[in-house]
Amino acid sequence: MFEKLSNLFTPAVRTLPLFPLSTVLFPGGRMPLKIFEQRYLDLAKTCLADNSTFGICGIREGGEVGEPAVPCEVGTEARIVEWEMPQPGIFHVIVEGLQRYVARSWEVQPNGLLVAQIEAVSREKPCAIPVELRLCTEVLKHLLLDHQIEPAQTHYDDAVWVGYRLSELLPFKLKVKQDLLEMNDSVTRLRIIDQFLRQNAK
Repeated sequence: MFEKLSNLFTPAVRTLPLFPLSTVLFPGGRMPLKIFEQRYLDLAKTCLADNSTFGICGIREGGEVGEPAVPCEVGTEARIVEWEMPQPGIFHVIVEGLQRYVARSWEVQPNGLLVAQIEAVSREKPCAIPVELRLCTEVLKHLLLDHQIEPAQTHYDDAVWVGYRLSELLPFKLKVKQDLLEMNDSVTRLRIIDQFLRQNAK
């Protein structure tokens, strides 16, 4: 599906270290990570020292720990916004999703870290939510309240923001989350989510 993003790439190709996970980070979202593998401890220290970023991506094959996983091509660039070290060798961090990217190639470093050549994807433009999809907004408000999440900013009238937040919070399988991330039509994304909500409300 990521081929559909081809007309939205920014022209520069650059290098980005990757952190493959069994879930997906969306632009504007926040995610807690517990880091203990040396390759990722080194990555976190570098990012904090340089105020640099890394890519969070779903796992196509493999696992989160041990041998390097095969990553999904589309992921989200992330920045560490909070961190603590409760004990030596363990980092607790919170990352914030910035913009999506497409990895054109990647290689495994000697320490097992994946480093990719990526192209950034332009941000989706804000889009009004059709009246028939307002259920999504109401569900999101309840979910944020139930999870005691207080976003720094809310955009309940924006189909992009609402779709991203619901994609994070709803119990979708990784493949579905990945498809929603790769999609570049915010209204279509909301229609899929709306259908899921109505089917599971029965």
